[in-house]
Amino acid sequence: MNNTIKKSIKSGLISGLAFSCLMTGNDYLGGQEFNIYQFLFNTFFFGIAMGLITRYNLRKQKIHK
Repeated sequence: MNNTIKKSIKSGLISGLAFSCLMTGNDYLGGQEFNIYQFLFNTFFFGIAMGLITRYNLRKQKIHK
């Protein structure tokens, strides 16, 4: 794997987990119980979106150098 893909995957995982933890904490403070399916949904879909955005930005920066 090249460097762009590694950075995209790492960015997606970190941002997806951070977003899910924040949303779960918000739900917990609101009085809701922990829902594993909602946690996984937030992690995967937000992580995929952020990974794709990171990949696009890295490729764009590479072209303009």
